[in-house]
Amino acid sequence: MKLHWSPRSPFVRKVMIVLYEAGMEHQVTCVRTPVAMDKPNLDLIPDNPLIKLPTLVLDDGTAIYDSRVICGYLDGVAGAGLLPAEPQARLTAERRQALGDGFLDALLLFRQERNKPHERQTPAWLSAFDLKVKAVLTALEKEAPALETTSFDLGLISIGCALSYMDYRFADLPWRDGHPALAAWHRRFSERPSVIRSRPDDAAA
Repeated sequence: MKLHWSPRSPFVRKVMIVLYEAGMEHQVTCVRTPVAMDKPNLDLIPDNPLIKLPTLVLDDGTAIYDSRVICGYLDGVAGAGLLPAEPQARLTAERRQALGDGFLDALLLFRQERNKPHERQTPAWLSAFDLKVKAVLTALEKEAPALETTSFDLGLISIGCALSYMDYRFADLPWRDGHPALAAWHRRFSERPSVIRSRPDDAAA
């Protein structure tokens, strides 16, 4: 299999964590595929017309996207148990994965807006993104005790990757302030071997 990959994408990181958890990393060839909003990578179009990462190409040429679908596929193939079979537990994992992925979507747009020259920034957008970030953190702080008692699954992976992305790209925002339970959970999440192995790499070519 081939994975269109970036060492800094939080959505790619989700897939890498699943690969490590499932012991499948040696079955996938990671292909460095630069993707930028202002410079679409036309070489990616045959595998993904959305020109987005991650994209997994199976041995028969079938392309799979996005991260949620890829992670679910890999978990099913490996039988890693990262998506629970029991209906209520599965619903909880999928809801948390949707929250984590939505959080990441908002953070990516937030960062894009913050990176614009000050005169081109839209204050209303910045305020809206800030509101979403605070609302998600508040919700996750309330849910942190439940996160602590949940077996490692796709929902926890998505939430953990989103919080790690805040550390990576929003170091100036002290998200741990006022969220001690969530901070404690994330500290333990960050100590998991698969999470350590998938850390963003600014030195990667």
